[in-house]
Amino acid sequence: MFEKLRQLKQLKNLQDDLGKEKAEAEREGIKVVVNGKMEVEEIRLNAELGKERQEVVVKDCVNEALDKIKLSAARKMLTMKEKLF
Repeated sequence: MFEKLRQLKQLKNLQDDLGKEKAEAEREGIKVVVNGKMEVEEIRLNAELGKERQEVVVKDCVNEALDKIKLSAARKMLTMKEKLF
């Protein structure tokens, strides 16, 4: 039973650590920052780009930043799994 409690505490710590993580993607003067909770924290646009181009670049930056944070989370969970088992 104590082992399960220890594992739950480690999972909570992992969740807290992931929440503090940030990933960003930047292209053509547009920047997107997401956190470990998969929330967009910041978007900076480039007024020199046309509307259609900005839409494409923002979408690409959001997807890239989310991919980075997912990869970071997967690495942390793999490391944690190795420690637990």
